[in-house]
Amino acid sequence: MIMKFRFLGGADTVGRMGMTMADEEKTILVEYGMSPTKPPEYPIVPPRIDHLLLTHCHLDHCGMVPAICARDNCEVFTTPLSAEISEIMLYDSLKIAIAEGYNEPYTSDDVERTMDLVVPFTFKDTIELGKTDVTLHSAGHIPGAAMFEFKRDTSTLYTGDLHTADQKLVLGAKPVKCENLIIEGTYGGRNHPPRDESIKAFIAKIDEVIDRGGTVIVPCFAVGRTQEIMLVLKDLGYEMWVDGMGRSVTGLFLNYPEYLRDPRAMRAARKTFREVKNASMRKHASKGQIIVTTGGMLDGGPVLEYLRLFKDNPKNAILLVGYQAEDTNGRLLVETGSIVLDGVMVKVECEVRKFDFSAHAGQDEIVEFAKKCKPENIVLMHSETREMFLEDLQDYNVILPELGKEFELDV
Repeated sequence: MIMKFRFLGGADTVGRMGMTMADEEKTILVEYGMSPTKPPEYPIVPPRIDHLLLTHCHLDHCGMVPAICARDNCEVFTTPLSAEISEIMLYDSLKIAIAEGYNEPYTSDDVERTMDLVVPFTFKDTIELGKTDVTLHSAGHIPGAAMFEFKRDTSTLYTGDLHTADQKLVLGAKPVKCENLIIEGTYGGRNHPPRDESIKAFIAKIDEVIDRGGTVIVPCFAVGRTQEIMLVLKDLGYEMWVDGMGRSVTGLFLNYPEYLRDPRAMRAARKTFREVKNASMRKHASKGQIIVTTGGMLDGGPVLEYLRLFKDNPKNAILLVGYQAEDTNGRLLVETGSIVLDGVMVKVECEVRKFDFSAHAGQDEIVEFAKKCKPENIVLMHSETREMFLEDLQDYNVILPELGKEFELDV
């Protein structure tokens, strides 16, 4: 049976994901996100949607879901953890849009309506949507992140954001046998160093900075990276603080221990870190040795307060542990050694280092995962370097979808 697919975003780019699947009965939307650039970038507006499936709660996957739910009153299928964190992210995104003077793509009422439309299901659960059975599998990306297996005459696997290696926070994704594989290729042409090597180098640098009398600032994404870094650092014995949205996300993770690799370790890490609960507590945190804080790309959040305090002392260090997108303070810092604070470009005198703690699979991991799924067709998406996979996947029918252009698969 033929089904028509169309990418509304995230085909040959990373971010603003959205893909429709349509037959004669239903149109299903898989993810609908935004790219939180300045100004934000949105996917193509879809036709009327019957059901919406959400892999996880990062804004480039969930950020525009309320616009569709408000319009079409469609159910949203996702894990309960992804739903709860998405709600936090969506309200925060609205707050940022208002603060930056951007048009609001939906209202707070739309977010509330979206949450009312959520139908939670979890790994290994199967739901029936018309002629299609949908089974959920762990994507190994962050807690609650899912892959969708669509079963009709054949099987189609949509990975969303994928990591196959074990992290401290979650175990890696496992291959699922399928005829059609729709897989992300964010790190096409690039591989990650072994995680143990990254952790060893990261901790060695922290020890070095603290030994010379400096303070370590670790800017982190609130969802996933903050908690991974807390787990990495929990046994070091230093005075450590955590600030920003990551605090509340950690609490939500612990409310859903079934999505964590080691809930006991996460609870221990939370107890090891002192929490900055208000602005006045930042004065106390600034006297600590390690501060893990949002935001991960240095564009907003508590990290800016700490940068003001620590940027001029060469003994201090900013240790970047996440992707730094173009046109962000983080990318500016890496490339020029400067950042924009209060509208003014300022030089950063403290040490700056970057470490690879990616929650996405690298080139070789994606290829290995794809081959173990034993598909006939491989659709590569969510990547600006998809062509880098073609040589390794030459034994398969590889499809590189174009933004807005329909393609068909036998499902």
